[in-house]
Amino acid sequence: MGNGTKSFGPPVVMGTESIMSKKAHGTTEKPPQKNLLWGCNWEKADEICCFNRHYAEHSGYFMLTQWPKQVNRTEATKYYDSVTGKLLFTAPIGRNFEEFLKESRAHGWPSFRDEEVNWEYVRVLPGGEAVSVDGTHLGHNLPDSKGNRYCINLVCVAGKPE
Repeated sequence: MGNGTKSFGPPVVMGTESIMSKKAHGTTEKPPQKNLLWGCNWEKADEICCFNRHYAEHSGYFMLTQWPKQVNRTEATKYYDSVTGKLLFTAPIGRNFEEFLKESRAHGWPSFRDEEVNWEYVRVLPGGEAVSVDGTHLGHNLPDSKGNRYCINLVCVAGKPE
């Protein structure tokens, strides 16, 4: 995703490569939580969240999980880091669920906007990679005509609060 020289303006909080340095379990200190939400596959979460910098779950994977049946369609849903349980995203905000779903389906991954990101725990690296402050790979910032769009792997935000 780029040659590592991009910079994104506010409200994006930029991070450095040091966030993704080798730790006890890949780029994180521990593996993902067991029993992830929406029936997300633990092995896929471990691979994508902890031992990966560029790849993603298959396009449309999120629609094959229990997420479409279980997600709240009338209130914003909180999405937690699958490794640490920290709150990373809340969506939809500033749009309704159908708009969030339509955009996510069109791009193949849950697609969050700036106002839906918890900048206390999310960083964007210079190449556009979206990560948690604890080293969990989340996905990528792929801006479009509406602004920043964070295409995020559902397996990486299917945790429970700890």
